[in-house]
Amino acid sequence: MAVKGDQTRTRLIDAARTLVEARGYFGTGLNEVIEAGRAPRGSLYHHFPGGKDQLTAEALSVSAREIDELIRSLADGVTDTRELIEAVLDALADRMEEAGYAKGCPIATVALEVAATNASLQQVCAEAYDGWERALADRLVADGHGHAEDLACSLLALIEGALVLARARRSRVPIERARRSAAVLLGA
Repeated sequence: MAVKGDQTRTRLIDAARTLVEARGYFGTGLNEVIEAGRAPRGSLYHHFPGGKDQLTAEALSVSAREIDELIRSLADGVTDTRELIEAVLDALADRMEEAGYAKGCPIATVALEVAATNASLQQVCAEAYDGWERALADRLVADGHGHAEDLACSLLALIEGALVLARARRSRVPIERARRSAAVLLGA
């Protein structure tokens, strides 16, 4: 029975990840998550007694780990930070295009919606961004860049802004512009 319960829980998290990223926290209803997750109605509160906030927090955490793993795995296959930023931008832009621009950053929509009103979700979003920033800073330090934390913050802000603009415009042009700006920031 535990395996079936774990599968239901995972389906609910996956459904929440997809819906919340595309529609935001306030645009996603629990009935939609239950339907998309093919789960019995009672299972949501069984697996997530904290309700929508707990489900969203866990969905965001899974998404954050996925992007962190993406950044770190891409870092292993490139020669420098510039190539890493290009690879991250390409991977996220491809993901966005494949989803018909319904996806961008899996954290940004919720971060923008609830940062001032929901401390627990704000904290999950902040931790996600902190992790990604650390991954970038690690690579910058390995490449010998000074002020790695400041530069990592700037590069993450550039990536995030490019994703928001690309999604809003339904165009990769902001991604390409961010690629060129990152090269300038990195002195390449």
